[in-house]
Amino acid sequence: MTQFIQYQELTWPEIASLPRNCPIILPIGTGFNWHKLAEALSFPSQMAILPAFPYGWRGSRVPLADSILNRYIANLLHSIRDDGFTRVFALTTSGMPLNLSAEQIVQPTLQPPQPAYNAEDFEKVVLIPIGHTEQHGYHLPLSTDTEIIHAIAEGVVNHIPEKAISLPVMPYGVSTHRNAFAGTLNSGGRAFEDFYLAVIDLLVQKGFTRFYLMSGHGGNCSFLVNVVKYAGERYPHIFCATSYLYLNTPEGIRILDAYRQSAVGGMGHACELETSLMLYLKADLVHMERVVDEIDFISTPSYYMDWIEGGSLIANPPWTDDTRTGAYGAGSLATVEKGRIWLDAAIREKIAHVDEIAEQYRRRLERKVYL
Repeated sequence: MTQFIQYQELTWPEIASLPRNCPIILPIGTGFNWHKLAEALSFPSQMAILPAFPYGWRGSRVPLADSILNRYIANLLHSIRDDGFTRVFALTTSGMPLNLSAEQIVQPTLQPPQPAYNAEDFEKVVLIPIGHTEQHGYHLPLSTDTEIIHAIAEGVVNHIPEKAISLPVMPYGVSTHRNAFAGTLNSGGRAFEDFYLAVIDLLVQKGFTRFYLMSGHGGNCSFLVNVVKYAGERYPHIFCATSYLYLNTPEGIRILDAYRQSAVGGMGHACELETSLMLYLKADLVHMERVVDEIDFISTPSYYMDWIEGGSLIANPPWTDDTRTGAYGAGSLATVEKGRIWLDAAIREKIAHVDEIAEQYRRRLERKVYL
């Protein structure tokens, strides 16, 4: 009997310990028959299932060109093979010609029907939440960034459904440092930019005009800035925005400072903040007994690590210069109550951003009409 492992729920040392002939499966969509898949692979003892790729494929709510999707998926598969895994597959239906040859398994699927857009949706801000599947030290799962930004986007829509709608959270982004620790995936920066610009292209064609690209993973942010710039140049009549992660406004920073116990350097990655949020959201996936605080980042006045990254220098040195476990910060100081407070503050922050995006669009449209 095959044991099905949820890849994103593991920590990176657990990924590192998997046999390198363990099949790793990336489902493109949902509704697949896992028993049939195990049979097709001769019933391996273990099989690791990655988070489903939520859209971009034919039949999804946001279907993109095959070439755009193919590059994104191919990069993800390559990053797993780069960790030494030899049986890495995309699981697709016959209507997805991804040209992945031996890396593609085709199976019939019962995909749930994609909901139609309502007329009132076109007057709302479209949230595009993007997380990642990436190592988070010894104690947090690879799904950390995805779980957090999904909860924030869901909280926004639940509070203001008349103002915002959301795409499904994307669990794959960009990690330029992925070789340092096992398990981290990487879509590639250029493929990432092309994919999200194509998403904006399609949604603009459908009639949407207001967009908020929300990232739970720092490695996505500089690339999302480029997407926003390209989209603004291409479509002068829309308003498309992004921001750096969450809790980065003056009020967000105030709430962070009011409850944090760590000094500068205690909030960066798998840190006091992210660990608190995950204790609140998914405590069963957090292993506090494994926490290792890492605050010995090589810091200078213009380059250091904290949640609101400071200094005038921008760089990308190897992570192994500053961490041996994959963490930056003081995860041991995390609590459930801090996670509740900080999540609520992050949702309020994003609600305010939605209101600003809507106001920017309205006032700019009025000025265009007046002129």
